[in-house]
Amino acid sequence: MAEQGVFSVEFSPPRNAEAVVKLRSTRAELAQVGPAFYSVTFGAGGSTREGTLNAALEMHADGLHAVPHISCVATSRAAVAELLQTYRDAGIRHLVALRGDAPSGMAGSAGDFRYAADLVAYIRAEHGSWFRIEVAAYPEIHPQARSPAEDLQHFVDKVRAGADGAITQYFFNDDAYLRFVEDAARLGCAVPIVPGIMPITNFTQLARFSDNCGAEIPRWIRRRLESFGDDRASIRAFGADVVASLCARLLDQGAPGLHFYTMNAAAPTLEIWRRAGLPVRPRQ
Repeated sequence: MAEQGVFSVEFSPPRNAEAVVKLRSTRAELAQVGPAFYSVTFGAGGSTREGTLNAALEMHADGLHAVPHISCVATSRAAVAELLQTYRDAGIRHLVALRGDAPSGMAGSAGDFRYAADLVAYIRAEHGSWFRIEVAAYPEIHPQARSPAEDLQHFVDKVRAGADGAITQYFFNDDAYLRFVEDAARLGCAVPIVPGIMPITNFTQLARFSDNCGAEIPRWIRRRLESFGDDRASIRAFGADVVASLCARLLDQGAPGLHFYTMNAAAPTLEIWRRAGLPVRPRQ
């Protein structure tokens, strides 16, 4: 199964010159295992628009398969059109299309596109099949969803609007992922749904992220992490074991690949990659 999967990585755009240098080093290290693509996130309300654009264009120019995120919250149709044309002119053919987060104090519906499905439909209408489009999926339900059924319907709408595939929010409960895939399939969604994988390196940071995005940390994992206190080495070792085991189970149960949220650091992802026995396909 692992030999046939699509294994990819995700970065945040660098915010200063030092971070630019660090990201170049990180992606060079990760290139040793040959990720299928390198995605770059898009800050709330387009706050990292230029950083995302510059990072994606640099990766693409270096011969990497760059996949920039593009969101529609607090964004005009004209701005989206300009960004899409810039990527197309550069030869980039793969995007992650999201609703995205609103800047602090701004209503989530601000902008010319209300939902990610609207953005996907617009990209398809303007650019046909030029772009492969990934969308987000939430096995444990989006924190702002009014109900599980509504959240699932939003996902179905994105697929029907023209999405080619999906990447999930990270999770540690593989049953939630498997149930989500089954539920989507029952509604006619046949696109690959790739699990998002979060390395565990810092419990405080993980707990904060998880509370914000609605990802559950199972009690047994949370209690073990708490017991390590400030012992970062033990947290990393335990986290690598837990996440590598999750990756192996997901692939054994038919997941079409894995997408790693690297937090712009290579070592944690590479350790999981090694422990899970994922294929190494160095960049030629």
